[in-house]
Amino acid sequence: MKEYSLIDGRMIPGIGFGTWQIPDGEIVKESVRIAIANGYRHIDTAAIYDNETGVGEGIAASEVRREELFITTKVWNSDRGYDQTMRAFERSLEKLDVGYVDLYLIHWPARGDSGRKENLDTWRALETLYKEGRAKSIGVSNFLRHHLIDLINDGEILPMVDQIEYHPGYTQPETVDFCREHNILVEAWSPLGSGKMLENEQLKQMAEGYEKTVAQLCIRWCLQNETIPLPKSTTPERIIQNLDVFDFTITDEDMAVIDNLPYIGGSGLHPDKINF
Repeated sequence: MKEYSLIDGRMIPGIGFGTWQIPDGEIVKESVRIAIANGYRHIDTAAIYDNETGVGEGIAASEVRREELFITTKVWNSDRGYDQTMRAFERSLEKLDVGYVDLYLIHWPARGDSGRKENLDTWRALETLYKEGRAKSIGVSNFLRHHLIDLINDGEILPMVDQIEYHPGYTQPETVDFCREHNILVEAWSPLGSGKMLENEQLKQMAEGYEKTVAQLCIRWCLQNETIPLPKSTTPERIIQNLDVFDFTITDEDMAVIDNLPYIGGSGLHPDKINF
């Protein structure tokens, strides 16, 4: 599997296993175990997913050495701020039981003028965790250009990752271009558009031409656009299929078609408009 170099020099696997909306307990434990058994080395979770305990149990059940895995979690909105973030990290680390996390993210930016200070206070906590070595790399999620500018101007350490919603029909070019200008790696959450891509006739017809599923097509498209997709599934067959994307290449013509698709569907969540 392709790996990318973060600006701190650490390597991150080019596809991650997403766990959003997978319930805690046996379901997420077994999904993570199956994912690791079939080649995933990058696991993504978050405090708000309420499944960190099960994710950690799946990691333990995999019997793969901790050093071979790349584990991400995120601080939730209600825990923003320096002290709150430090406490939230301790809770996440205890639930995961993995010793350290490879990547710790601010899940969503706070809004407005007051949110700028809140974001910076939260970021300073992540900087502390990074310096302590308990979060090996740090970054953000759902940050737009103006949010990133504040951290770049007033923070000490540049964010290493921005995890954003990214899928056919929703590519957030302004944010992606800004991240690339500053060597911030882009991760794609919901690369299948919360499943909405799978029913698109144009994508279905194109995928058939490559003898692949629409999910595989979307994941490959993310990879060829130099973003890290985080597909999620609890079905063993689909977990395995979603990693089987390295034996074909989407043509430049088809890439251009996918790049220019109109909005097909997605979460509808905008960082400057959320109310949670």
